[in-house]
Amino acid sequence: MTDIYSAFSHGKAFIPFLTCGDPDLATTAEAVREAAKNGADLIELGIPFSDPTAEGPVIQGANLRALRGGVTTDKIFGLVSDLRRDVSVPLVFMTYSNVVFSYGADRFFSRCEEVGINGVILPDLPFEEKEEFSPFAKAHGVSLISLIAPTSQNRVAAIAQEAEGFLYLVSSLGVTGVRKEITTDLTGTVASIKANASVPCAIGFGISTPEQARAMASLADGVIVGSAVVRLFEKYGKDAPKQVGAYVAEMKRAISDL
Repeated sequence: MTDIYSAFSHGKAFIPFLTCGDPDLATTAEAVREAAKNGADLIELGIPFSDPTAEGPVIQGANLRALRGGVTTDKIFGLVSDLRRDVSVPLVFMTYSNVVFSYGADRFFSRCEEVGINGVILPDLPFEEKEEFSPFAKAHGVSLISLIAPTSQNRVAAIAQEAEGFLYLVSSLGVTGVRKEITTDLTGTVASIKANASVPCAIGFGISTPEQARAMASLADGVIVGSAVVRLFEKYGKDAPKQVGAYVAEMKRAISDL
C-alpha cells in the first residue's frame, strides 16, 4: 500500500478534501479519480456525520446531502475498495470520533487496512485522549493523524513528537470555510513543528486560491483545501468531477515550483 510519506516525496503536496456521497458515491469516485489524475498528492475523504462540529456551512451542507442520499460507512468502505483498483495516491479518512466508536474501533481500523486507507483524521479527538483509538490504528498499520491549532501553543512540541503520517496544521481559529485572507502568523508554530516532528506538516482551513496555497506551501510541506472543493459539488452536482480536476491542476501548478 502506498504510504503517506510518498505524498510529500516530490515537492510540496496538494491535498484536496471531498465529502463521500455528495451528491452520490458514483460522483465521489469519479471526482477522486479526476483529482488524482490532475496532481493531487493525497486525498482526504470525509465520512459524513450528522453533527460535524469543526465544519462550516459548506461542508455541513455536504454532510447533510450525503446522509439524506443514504450514504453509510460501509458503503464508503466499498467505495474505497473500488477506488484502490486504479487509484494509488494515499487516501485518508476525515470523520468524527462517534463514527469510529459506533462502528467499533477495531472493526473500523481493520476495514481501513483491508481497503487501503492510509490514515484517519478525527478533529474532535483531543491529543490527550488519542489512546482510545491509537492502539487499534497501530495494530492495523493506519496513521492516526494529529491536528495542531493556533491555540495549541505549549502543546505543539508534545503533539509533534508523537505525530504519525503527517501533521495537520489548522491555519485559523473557527470552523472550516473559505477565507478572503489568512492572517494568522504560523511561522513560529511551523518552526516548533519542524524542530519536534519526524513527519511532514500540511496547512489547512481557509485556503481557496492559488495565491493562498502558494503562501501556505512556502511555510509548510503541503496544503489542504476542503470548502473550495466541496463548493464545486454544491454548484455542479454530478457534473462536478471535471471541475474538481481542473481546480486541482490549477492549485498544484501554484505550488509546484516551491
